Amino acid sequence: MPPNSHESETGDDNHFSVCPMTQAFEEIGSKWRLVILHYLVMNGEQRFNSIKEDTPADSSTLSRVLKELEERDLIRRRLEDRPIATYYDLTEKGESLAIMFDDIEAWADDWTDADSESESLPNSE
Repeated sequence: MPPNSHESETGDDNHFSVCPMTQAFEEIGSKWRLVILHYLVMNGEQRFNSIKEDTPADSSTLSRVLKELEERDLIRRRLEDRPIATYYDLTEKGESLAIMFDDIEAWADDWTDADSESESLPNSE
């Protein structure tokens, strides 16, 4: 079988496991990951409480998503002793997503009912 031919979806090397788009969405593709990444792209380094206040994520969801993003090297966590605070900022890998958000917003403006000026965020689940 040629190297680029499609195997069954149950095969180890199926199209979805090698597709760059699919791999990218595995990294960043959950609703909450996108919300937090976009928030940090727009606002730069932020304290946990600021992110919690400015997004509809509850504390447990926010903690979980921030940990996932840190494990994927998309954000970094910085601790301060005085006053005690935790800050989150984008890594170089995370910063590289900024242009993607610009493109998605432009596409949404053209093709959806979304209003990028309102900067609406999803409701907490």
